Amino acid sequence: MRILSGIQPSGALHIGNYLGAIRQYVALQDANDAYYFVADYHALTSVRDAATLHKYVSDVLVDLLALGLDPERAVLFVQSDVPETVELSWLLTSVTPMGWLEKCVSYKDKVQQGLPAEHGLFAYPVLQAADILLYDADLVPVGQDQKQHLEITRDVAERFNHVYGGKKKEVFRLPKPYILDSVAVVPGLDGRKMSKSYSNTIEIFDEPAAIRKKVKKFVTDSTPVEAPKDPDADPLFGLFKLFAKEADRDEVERRYREGGIGYGEVKTRLGEALIETFAEARERRADWVAHPERVAAVRAAGAEKARATARKVLDRARAACGLG
Repeated sequence: MRILSGIQPSGALHIGNYLGAIRQYVALQDANDAYYFVADYHALTSVRDAATLHKYVSDVLVDLLALGLDPERAVLFVQSDVPETVELSWLLTSVTPMGWLEKCVSYKDKVQQGLPAEHGLFAYPVLQAADILLYDADLVPVGQDQKQHLEITRDVAERFNHVYGGKKKEVFRLPKPYILDSVAVVPGLDGRKMSKSYSNTIEIFDEPAAIRKKVKKFVTDSTPVEAPKDPDADPLFGLFKLFAKEADRDEVERRYREGGIGYGEVKTRLGEALIETFAEARERRADWVAHPERVAAVRAAGAEKARATARKVLDRARAACGLG
């Protein structure tokens, strides 16, 4: 199966990124033909400082490598290193109805958050469709909030196939979403979905002291230590159980139901679980940072492989349109 997914370099990766996407990337690279990219074109809708974007791209590449993406088993590349992406995006734009984009929940949400209503933000799903269709993806690991964009990708592909392929052939392969429902929404420090937009994240590669400090800020209610609590309704426990060992998870859940455990203890145990979970990745990251030439080599090799695949699909689309 051809796997394709990307992640925006809009800041440090957080544990929501890991649970909702990166962990799946690592698992899926073993038995599949996997393509993963750093979506720097997409980041232009929110990151407007050149030096900052350059640093974010480099950091995300290193983070992905440290977290287990293997360039020998997956194609890891940077979106803008494949200029075919932009050309295909224009071909897709030419057949995409405005109404489809106007209905996108993500666009509406970001405008409501105060982001300017610019064309890049509005047309984001078309560029995303180009990202996916350019590599003949079968499965796309996405968060629940990105499912609508993948549906639009399928709609755009079907429309392009209908307009230019007809009944005789299909230009694009229709991708399917790959979503783990159990981690579809990762709670942030304020109980809402963990997101940079809400400033409620815990970064994967924060120093241990910073992780402990952030976890202490997790918003909880005023239920006293001795009172029973519902673990199924508590965002703090919801996050704890995603990282705790089974025995620790079962113990804390039992004490929630019986009473006798305070939120402060759970926060402490969550912090230590996070530090332990990413300890080896933190060491690998330090090694990659110490050898930037190795990171550059991975990026160049990934771009070469990605462009070879992308060129074939773009040529197919151009021929269908009558270009070239």
